[in-house]
Amino acid sequence: MASRQPHPINWRWLRNKLLHASFWVVLVTVVLILPFRWINPPITMFMASDRLQAAIARDRSYRFRHEWVALRDMSANIKVAVIAAEDQRFASHFGFDLIEIDKALGAQRGRGSGRGASTISQQTAKNLFLWSGHSWVRKGLEAWLTLWIEACWPKNRILEVYLNSAEFGPGVFGAAAASDYFFGSSPSQLSASESALLAAVLPNPIRFSVAAPSAKVRQRQQWIERQIRALGGASYLNRLD
Repeated sequence: MASRQPHPINWRWLRNKLLHASFWVVLVTVVLILPFRWINPPITMFMASDRLQAAIARDRSYRFRHEWVALRDMSANIKVAVIAAEDQRFASHFGFDLIEIDKALGAQRGRGSGRGASTISQQTAKNLFLWSGHSWVRKGLEAWLTLWIEACWPKNRILEVYLNSAEFGPGVFGAAAASDYFFGSSPSQLSASESALLAAVLPNPIRFSVAAPSAKVRQRQQWIERQIRALGGASYLNRLD
């Protein structure tokens, strides 16, 4: 009995299927991201997750604090402080800081403690659409969304969404809520020192506290103030236009 011959791969059919799938992936991504160039997101995935976890834990002490404020109504101090602290090449990169990525990989190879290389654009993608964790799937989605955020939004909009979605303390999201809760002022009145202190806790706003800053937080605050001066202060923001 003659053996069956395997069917040859229809490469044209496969190519068309891949092109069709790629088209829909790009379309869905753009439809997801582009409206937020003009529409202020009422909530982010990180905010929703935080509130859900508090509800599940029945944490009666939990208070969710968030208020959207336009970038023009924020002090230049807080804008340049988060850039100095988190992403000093924000104005020039396309979503990924290759220099910091190389440094982070070098630290890992040297068995150091490691360092972050996540840009403001990446953090915006993560805060807005994704979940916490370090899986390759999440990092892959973050990279894909970051590329399209950079393609669809101007830098000032990325900074605006980031400053309105970043967590500055337990349940405290955005610069407006943080300035009111910690300093009793509006984000337009934040001083350089207050802004640097807020930016100092961004790597881990649960572990680090604005209300009761540790010596490490104070050291980082002072470092951020020096970096702000090295970047040229508020004049750095002109590079975002």
